[in-house]
Amino acid sequence: MSVKPEPVSALFAGPFALATLSAPDGPAFPALVTPDARVTDLRTALGDPRATVRSLLEDWDAVLPRLRTLAADSGADRTPLADLRVHAPIEPRQVFQSGANYRQHVIDLHVAHRAPGDDRPEAERRAEAAEIMDRRAAEDLPYVFIGLPSAITGPYDDVVLPDWAEQPDWELELAAVIGRPAHRLTPGEAPAYIAGYTIANDLTDRATVFRRDMPQIGTDWLRSKNAPGFTPLGPWIVPSESLAAPGDLRVRLRLNGETMQDESTKDMIFDVARMVAYASQTARLLPGDLVLTGSPAGNGMHWGRLLRDGDVMEGTITGLGVQRTRCVAEAAS
Repeated sequence: MSVKPEPVSALFAGPFALATLSAPDGPAFPALVTPDARVTDLRTALGDPRATVRSLLEDWDAVLPRLRTLAADSGADRTPLADLRVHAPIEPRQVFQSGANYRQHVIDLHVAHRAPGDDRPEAERRAEAAEIMDRRAAEDLPYVFIGLPSAITGPYDDVVLPDWAEQPDWELELAAVIGRPAHRLTPGEAPAYIAGYTIANDLTDRATVFRRDMPQIGTDWLRSKNAPGFTPLGPWIVPSESLAAPGDLRVRLRLNGETMQDESTKDMIFDVARMVAYASQTARLLPGDLVLTGSPAGNGMHWGRLLRDGDVMEGTITGLGVQRTRCVAEAAS
């Protein structure tokens, strides 16, 4: 099951976006979506019946000009978006996730998780956390780990909360979509390798982030973040050329209509280009790969309110549209 997509007025910035769609009971196909909520099947338009969004990104430099032409063609054969199902826009081979990348978020967590016996005033502990964040930025060391593509689900699909997840939480994030093979980029080079951007909600079970049986090992991202459907993605990929300022986008998540996260990407400690460049120092980035850039303040742990059966999350980022997902307890699903 799924919840109803957002109105047309909330689609995206720019003349077009890339999506993966399907007719009822039909196969998924790559599509060009225009702001008037009309769709062009790119298998037909580009003459490739086996095309996928990822295959288009693998030839992005050649495909992008053709997409611009298609979007500008007022006589193109298009169908209504409302008649189609919206899937996650891409099936990546690799997912890179950024941790502790929003200054205010990390400061809030530092203050909230006070060490036993630490009775200092909150202002003092907050100042300490701010100093730690400044030092981390000066040392220029982002924190990146690996996620699983199998955790990705569509932007309007139900999210199943596993029966073992005691503290499921939301983390709305800006995701960069890679458009060219990349290795050992500089931050200055990185923007040219980003095909576009989309929305990701990187759900996390807080209860399983740390291995209590082996604390010396540290975090357990496999267990806490990679259940099936724990990464709602989309609804679209908006080309990077349509977003003039990815460093100042509004990231907002509402839970059952109440705003929980509402922050600008300006609060990132390391910007998108730095995160992509950092990931590329170790890994070879491939077309269609995702680089999630961290989540701002306002997660469930901050509010003392975690996800439960029946909750509806609505996530939006400036120019990228809206995703709406309903939480369903595993037993109820």
